Amino acid sequence: MSTKDIVYIALFAAMTAALGLFPAFNLPVIGVPITAQSMGCMFAGAIAGAKRGALAMVLFDLLVAMGLPLLAGGRGGFGIFIGPSGGFILAWPLAALLIGWLYRRSLRSLTWVKELPIVALGGLGLIYSMGIPWIAAVAGISLKQAGVASLGFLPGDLVKVVLVVAIVRTVRRAWPTLE
Repeated sequence: MSTKDIVYIALFAAMTAALGLFPAFNLPVIGVPITAQSMGCMFAGAIAGAKRGALAMVLFDLLVAMGLPLLAGGRGGFGIFIGPSGGFILAWPLAALLIGWLYRRSLRSLTWVKELPIVALGGLGLIYSMGIPWIAAVAGISLKQAGVASLGFLPGDLVKVVLVVAIVRTVRRAWPTLE
């Protein structure tokens, strides 16, 4: 692993922590907060790439598990991972990996039309596919109830996807030698 890799990993873990400074809003029923931090895995995958992005999110998850209050609202500790938010947070490394892999495959021909589904698939599809069953298991509710309760995330998450793509396109245009 090169110094550049370590810097990217630390940078995107720190950026995800910084996104936790935006206030969280808790959804009633399921107790999972809406935060800006889910954009961290999207940025990590799209900018740092699959490997470095995933490792950045693993580092972030490990720091949270060790008790650092890096999640929105100053939350941290291993208990987070066995609570209703656990499935979403544990999905972040996989989301960064998927987004980075999809970006790499499309790097030469990226457009808004291609980037939006890439970020949505990894940043929403994968995270929801792990987070919703986790909520159902932890809260003792049906998968359908957890899915319906999670619909409250969708409008904000769609806005996050558009913001991430706009920012990533700007970064990649300003820094064409990123890869």
